[in-house]
Amino acid sequence: MVKEFERAGFPIVQMANLIPVAKSIGSNRIVPTISIPYPLGDPGTDKEQQWKLRYHRVGVALEALTTDAKEQTVFKVKI
Repeated sequence: MVKEFERAGFPIVQMANLIPVAKSIGSNRIVPTISIPYPLGDPGTDKEQQWKLRYHRVGVALEALTTDAKEQTVFKVKI
């Protein structure tokens, strides 16, 4: 489905923790997430740390959205 959206001219960013799966389905813009049950957070941290983590990941995704990706690209995130 991701490829079809891209072909239609809609840029897509896939946020995923299973990068090989995202690559296998043909996603061009991939942003790594934290885990399956908590893709954009870590319940073991305080609210401020979670906010910073989410803010950073969404920022990377927005940057990826504006990047012209002709081939599969995994965007770097802070750990």
